[in-house]
Amino acid sequence: MKFTLKDYQEQAVDDVLANLKRARDNFNDPDKREISSFSLTATTGAGKTVMAAAAIEALFWGNDAFNFDPDRGAVVLWFSDDPSLNKQTFNRLRQASEKFTYSNLVHIEPPFVKPRLDPGKVYFLNTQKLTKSSLLTRGHVELATGGQEHIPGIPSSAPDMQGWTIWETLANTIAADDLTLYLVLDEAHRGFNTRASSDKQASVRRLVNGTKARPPIPIVWGISATIAHFEAAMQEAEATRNRRALPPVVVDPARVQESGLVKDTLVLDIPNEAGNFDSVLVRRAARKLKDSTDRWAEYARTQGLVDPVQPLLVLQTPNTPNPDDVGVALDTIFAEYPELRASSVRHVLGDHSTQRFGAWEVEWIEPQLVQDASHVRILVAKDAISTGWDCPRAEVLVSFRPAKDHTHITQLLGRMVRNPLARRIPGDERLNAVDCILPFFNRTTAVQVVRFLTGELDTMPGGEKKAVIDGKELLPNPNVPPEVWALWAALPTQTLPQRGAKPVKRLVALAQALSADVVATGALRKVEEELHRILDAYATRYSDKLDGAIQEVWAVHVQEIAGRLGKTGLTYAEFVERADDRAIRTGFEAAKKAFGADIAQSYVNHLAGPDNDDGDDGLREAYVRAAALATVKELRDKVDVEALELTERLFAQHRVALKELPDIRQQEYENIRAMATEPQKGVLRPPRTRIEGFSVEEDGQIVAAPLAPLHLMSDENGQFPLTSLNSWEREIVLAELARPNIRGWYRNPSRAAVDSLGIAYRDDSTGNWRSMHPDCVFFHEIQGKVVASILDPHGYHLDDALMKLKALAAFAATYGDAFHRIEALAEVDGRMKVIDMKTYGRRAVAVREETAEYMYRSSIAVDYNPDKAR
Repeated sequence: MKFTLKDYQEQAVDDVLANLKRARDNFNDPDKREISSFSLTATTGAGKTVMAAAAIEALFWGNDAFNFDPDRGAVVLWFSDDPSLNKQTFNRLRQASEKFTYSNLVHIEPPFVKPRLDPGKVYFLNTQKLTKSSLLTRGHVELATGGQEHIPGIPSSAPDMQGWTIWETLANTIAADDLTLYLVLDEAHRGFNTRASSDKQASVRRLVNGTKARPPIPIVWGISATIAHFEAAMQEAEATRNRRALPPVVVDPARVQESGLVKDTLVLDIPNEAGNFDSVLVRRAARKLKDSTDRWAEYARTQGLVDPVQPLLVLQTPNTPNPDDVGVALDTIFAEYPELRASSVRHVLGDHSTQRFGAWEVEWIEPQLVQDASHVRILVAKDAISTGWDCPRAEVLVSFRPAKDHTHITQLLGRMVRNPLARRIPGDERLNAVDCILPFFNRTTAVQVVRFLTGELDTMPGGEKKAVIDGKELLPNPNVPPEVWALWAALPTQTLPQRGAKPVKRLVALAQALSADVVATGALRKVEEELHRILDAYATRYSDKLDGAIQEVWAVHVQEIAGRLGKTGLTYAEFVERADDRAIRTGFEAAKKAFGADIAQSYVNHLAGPDNDDGDDGLREAYVRAAALATVKELRDKVDVEALELTERLFAQHRVALKELPDIRQQEYENIRAMATEPQKGVLRPPRTRIEGFSVEEDGQIVAAPLAPLHLMSDENGQFPLTSLNSWEREIVLAELARPNIRGWYRNPSRAAVDSLGIAYRDDSTGNWRSMHPDCVFFHEIQGKVVASILDPHGYHLDDALMKLKALAAFAATYGDAFHRIEALAEVDGRMKVIDMKTYGRRAVAVREETAEYMYRSSIAVDYNPDKAR
């Protein structure tokens, strides 16, 4: 793979491969011949195609990291109802893996002269090619009862003279003993959509279910936005009968959001009074596009990026747009942003010809080409443009749809959620945001969109997002003393662990990065030498166990079973053969898994010596010894501890130099920190920009938000809006700000980012690691020194309340000395109660198993008294 998978992607791929193996084994078992299906469910922006590419790559060629052997007879049929979506997937697979080429990615187009599909290839097919009029069916359509019906008016022998219809090719492939056909239904629910033509529906159903003349597809893998979509599609197609449903693979939207692959903030601009203000807001959109262009150019300059992001503005029209209105909008944009060119405008409307909008002649462009056509800066569109379409550089949306069409607006916004660089821009909320400008909405109807975007409805891609109305950009507050900023950067935060992380691999990854960034020249060589010394030392310490392990590597145990003709009973005999080179290589795989391929191989070279006077025998001995080392558990554990300590020393030694690297390289080191089985101490960085709404919903109306001073980020007047806080959370903030020794405070963003203090904890229900982000950090001056305090108001009625209490207690046990106060708060019967995590409260929460409500109602909690010095 060309891309490093995110932790959640690795887990999903592992689960997909487990399902594929189970499905293949069940189908190939002559006693079962079981057909099956399952779904991969992930929100837009999660990287479904990247996950699919990793799974298919492992299916064809195997993968040691996933412990997955290749299926030499695997054939993948990738099916969707949109040819442009197939083209987009074709390109993405090639971008994701160097192993996918034009030779093993095949679009099925007439004439298609194949008696059966070839193994090791991905074939792309769409609904239209299975209809009655398609040349691939040669004028025939399969009947559910078996046989084929010839369509009048179409020659019985099609002009392309191909020898097999696509139905016959698929039947031959399924029947072949040396092949296994895997069907991938992309955007699965679309193929069976009730709004599709009956011809299309029937074709897809026959593809999945088969007919009396052709067997069903043995393994169906659906890729969809929700489990419900896929299950409903399969039921509607009557595809669940006699087909085993394997466990669905579900990607948690919260983990997608934490990864930084999708944008964090959605900013809505709407008219503040009655009237026609579309031209005013379009002008504002043009300014936003220009500002975003300048910001990305500056970011590219400071980070040393060759190609800055070229942001895109999408003009969304009604279903029957007035061309003159679109022309006026284009006039307004170019008047505000004259640096744009006429060639910067394209459309993706249903009519694929050049369209005239006022004085503008606008050419059509294929939707899947928009992202890479960086000269296109303005795109005229209608609904969600196309199934599966996304454009990470689309950052501004102007919708001319009326308020009643808010569903179409949210659908299109759902296609604009990817971060252009596939990572969060550290501390810069402006570059992590999407702007939505709604000229024909009022404040009341905008509330419906806000509720949708913030997760109150379950179909918004990317999980829970921050949506703001009347958003303003906030910058570092000049009223906050520098001591506060310095302390913020020194506070502890935690990274989320990763599955299957190995300490030695983590150490090598760090050394490789330090060498590549010229932070520590020769770091990899030095780390290899140190690990060789460590392995030599523990090999001596555990020499008795190592000698036995070496003998086991050399020994290949064989059992002989014999029976005599005409006699009953069997005889058994066991004997040992000496391992040959192939068997030794198999044993060496254990060393590669334990220590990583680089260290395992370099240690073999170290053992053999630079001259290797013993020739092949010496090299074999080295491979055997390295393989044996990996089987001695005590030795592995000791080496892992040494690797962890060496990694921490390197991080500490180069701490200052790492902070001077570009964002993308700093993110790489944060990823390496997280390559651990337990949470690690991370590094906080100061926020650069932040977007907050200065209006808030109250009783269905939009009113001005209350303001507070001394927040780390503020407007030009030093104020921060309390938009995201509920009434009792605001009371806590105002009470703390009333203390005479207050020097600053920070509303901690609820996302995994370098400008958010995070605490890792394990979810009791799933076993997955998650991160919580305490609501507020306050800075007070005590005895001439600025100190930090965590205050986390959290409703005890929420499902995660107890888990987060225990997480805060565990964090306080480890890092409590870095804070003056660590307190959890909740409102109980109209009174504010607090659990002090610096004293008895922490110990009680850590050991008690009652509910969070019980904790707050018990003697563990005390009254929150803002007037009392704490």
